[in-house]
Amino acid sequence: WLGMMLFGNIHAQDKLYPNEFPLGDVQLLDGPFKHARDLNIQVLLKYDVDRLLAPYRKEAGLTPKAKGFPNWEGLDGHVGGHYLSAMAINFAATGNNECKERMDYMISELKICQDANTINNTDWGIGFVGGMPNSKVMWSKLQAGDFSTYFSSWAPWYNLHKMYAGLRDAWLYGGSEEAQNIFLKYCDWAVNLTSCLTDEQMESMLGAEHGGMDEIFADAYQMTGDEKYIIAAKRFSHKMLLDAMAAGQDNLDNKHANTQIPKVTGFQRIAELTNDEEYIKASSYFWETVTKNRSLVFGGNSRKEHFPTVKASGDYVNDVEGPESCNSYNMLKLTEDLFRVAP
Repeated sequence: WLGMMLFGNIHAQDKLYPNEFPLGDVQLLDGPFKHARDLNIQVLLKYDVDRLLAPYRKEAGLTPKAKGFPNWEGLDGHVGGHYLSAMAINFAATGNNECKERMDYMISELKICQDANTINNTDWGIGFVGGMPNSKVMWSKLQAGDFSTYFSSWAPWYNLHKMYAGLRDAWLYGGSEEAQNIFLKYCDWAVNLTSCLTDEQMESMLGAEHGGMDEIFADAYQMTGDEKYIIAAKRFSHKMLLDAMAAGQDNLDNKHANTQIPKVTGFQRIAELTNDEEYIKASSYFWETVTKNRSLVFGGNSRKEHFPTVKASGDYVNDVEGPESCNSYNMLKLTEDLFRVAP
């Protein structure tokens, strides 16, 4: 059984990251890392999955099976995506059957939500499987070029990105073909929703935090070879950052750090798949300037969630709001992507 599991992981991970070994090849020995990993799984398995799924059922016009968890106002729906990633990755790493069962259950429920959106929201929601509050108003307006609700909401694409990543990870690490099907239909929803927006409107839209949406479309392109996805990946590439980084210009002063870093993981994935020189330069230069000029000795960067100017770097000593773990995670992800191409 173990051999079959490992083979499945190799087959799945090869589809996106061909020169990386599967998670199942790594065995943690007794010690603090294994203790932390095992404790983390114990905590994850105490969550009521139906409560995590409640925002998705609500936005699809379905009655939730359980009351949703309290959340930051307006960010309902993003934690479920993180949780799906956690179930898939922990299953791949440990073979934990309960993680696999929960992953499969979530996917079956998300398919019900996606099918319901396709029926209940035909004007804007075909393929949608998000839990963002007020989705009907926001996405139908955005589709028509009206960004009023979008800009008054908390990070809509950032929210949705977590479920995109969860579905991708359920396919990549968990081997779920159903997750891949839902993922690609969800990608098609975003492609169609934004198809009528001009380049100027796209650039304006990307002024709000949007996670690694460009990376998601690059992944979809590698999965399928369909050009529409790499076109979408480039449309979701924020030119404000891309152009400056490609030109070797650090324009990061006072910018929200974790808004910028996931954009660049997308730049690198596009570079990896297309050999586009602009994206190669942008992702490489961003990594160089952040690691050499904007990081502390333990690897973190930014304070109060923003990159400081040189003059404000004293804040690192005097301010209690230090680097976010989000930034460290996403910089490690970018490092991994760059290393995969050029060790």
